Amino acid sequence: MNPFLGELIGTAILILLGNGVVANVVLKGTKGEGSGWIVITWGWGMAVFVAVFTVAAFSGAHINPAVTVGLAVAGKFAWDSVPLYILAQMAGAMIGSALVWVVYRDHFRETKSRDLKLACFATGPAYRNAISNLVSEIVGTFVLVFAVLFLAVAVFGLGALDALPVGLLVLGIGLSLGGTTGYAINPARDLGPRIVHALLPMPGGKRDSDWGYAWIPIVGPLIGAVLAALCYLMLQDPTNVNFR
Repeated sequence: MNPFLGELIGTAILILLGNGVVANVVLKGTKGEGSGWIVITWGWGMAVFVAVFTVAAFSGAHINPAVTVGLAVAGKFAWDSVPLYILAQMAGAMIGSALVWVVYRDHFRETKSRDLKLACFATGPAYRNAISNLVSEIVGTFVLVFAVLFLAVAVFGLGALDALPVGLLVLGIGLSLGGTTGYAINPARDLGPRIVHALLPMPGGKRDSDWGYAWIPIVGPLIGAVLAALCYLMLQDPTNVNFR
């Protein structure tokens, strides 16, 4: 498996299981209907675990453009490979979200709330405040990328043995910081499925894809990733005594 295919498959698994648990909790008539936030955060944590474990040996399992950019800024990943990785992540995210639509098609039809249908694809804020929402995504992604940088090795990124700690890391972010915006912390995770929501027919009807909000889960994670990488580099510089 080459790195492009690894990132595509890994991100598809991430979104299939991650958005799948959202669908299981919020859609009408599922076995998990109404089971709540703890189930969603655990589901996303396990989605990360499975995705990283599956493809880490082939691509380093970035499965997130923010992680890819953060690793590149920190000198742990080649900049010329960044566009290819992001393309694979976007394609994988779209495939994964389309599969969620296939699996839960009957439940989409039975669900009246068009907001809940959108929630199975893309994130949205609990309270709509652009500055607060952006800060939430920056902080959440900072924690993710900063921690990943201490796990990642040069050339690719994560190894298969890092799957569990990264899964637990995402679980912790979701439990502690996810209640504001739904913790996208991953531009591909939000944008790819949001595009799929806009393109696919939705049994029972659908709302718009909330494009006015869509820039926040893209810009916020990228800012958070760059800040995390810069802080990591300062901590690694033994001459910078203020950060030792």
